[in-house]
Amino acid sequence: MMAAGLALVCGTFGLTIANASTASADTAFGCGYPQVCFYKTQADFNARRWTAAYKDLTSSYQTLSSGARGAYAVFNSRNDDGARLHFTNGDVECLAPNHLMLTNGFVVDKIRIMNSPTCSY
Repeated sequence: MMAAGLALVCGTFGLTIANASTASADTAFGCGYPQVCFYKTQADFNARRWTAAYKDLTSSYQTLSSGARGAYAVFNSRNDDGARLHFTNGDVECLAPNHLMLTNGFVVDKIRIMNSPTCSY
């Protein structure tokens, strides 16, 4: 069901993260380059139909639209830029380039796309 590559579960946060194969990075999960795509439901994800996408580097967080907030999954199709995701419980996670995150019920409410694969300042 997930792309080829390494998958891990972040123990303290319960998120599932996997990396997409670089050969399919431009269209993995239906997400065109260079976007961070949100899939509101598992059905949207399974159909490779994103419900919101962001692509601008920003100096602060952007509040997510209703099509992105609380999404089932998020995929970062960018090759060099990380996506800093803010959750309603205050936690923050960096979604590395060409990686997928299943949110496992945690609600993403903000995004900041950064010119750093590790979301460092």
